[in-house]
Amino acid sequence: MLRRLFVAVLLVSSCHTPARRHDAAPAQRVVSLLPSFTEILFAIGAGDQTVGRTQWCDYPPEALQVPSVGEGLPPNVEAVLARKPDLVLLYNSGPNVSAAHQFERVGVRAELIDLNRLEDLGPAAHALGRLTGHEAQGDSLAARMDSIASRPLPPPTASIAFVVWDDPPIVIGRGSYLDQLASQAGARNVFHDIAAPSAQVSLETIVARDPHWIAVLSDSGKTPDFARRREWRAVAAVRDGRFLLLAGSLFGRPGPRSGQAIAELRRMLTR
Repeated sequence: MLRRLFVAVLLVSSCHTPARRHDAAPAQRVVSLLPSFTEILFAIGAGDQTVGRTQWCDYPPEALQVPSVGEGLPPNVEAVLARKPDLVLLYNSGPNVSAAHQFERVGVRAELIDLNRLEDLGPAAHALGRLTGHEAQGDSLAARMDSIASRPLPPPTASIAFVVWDDPPIVIGRGSYLDQLASQAGARNVFHDIAAPSAQVSLETIVARDPHWIAVLSDSGKTPDFARRREWRAVAAVRDGRFLLLAGSLFGRPGPRSGQAIAELRRMLTR
């Protein structure tokens, strides 16, 4: 699970996007190449139009009935085209730009969409609603997402460090969606001063910043292996077993369940 989060936080957005065709008819056969997009499609009523997904698209449960086209970054172009899509949705990152142009060259509409932080959810929901002919549902979801992103932040009651890799240690900074979830839940990310989504730090720095909680993505619910290593036991939270084991499918992606993720993290922090 550390590997999945590590890959996710290293995605770099790109400003290069194929030309949009705003007058095109609503898509009827959509391939979604990001779990967040898949969740939004089902949330706005476009699940029946979704004909392809990545192997990581595991929510809602109905999405598992949609054929997988592989990992999705970069996409397997042949596997995607085999689904005969009229729309391919891609995360707006460098590895996906050339694939998007490949789809466009064979006449398949491709949309590169930014989805990195809470404030990106509203525009993404609006865009997917327009592209699939579910504008009212997309706008309704966008309004709910915008309201979450604009909430006043509660005063922090706990400190936290998100560890996404252990050797060398890589942590989450304020440029990340996870940092936003922490702030909304009333936690202070001890590495909020790092502007990037993630950064390598020394173990000594983690010890010095002394977070009360160490948070990791763990779909298995098991304490990470590094908790048993002697050098990591210099961190008081590790030594005392103060881990927040966050389900990757809920916490590892911006999506319609962001409010649920914030509420769950708040509950975990006060246990």
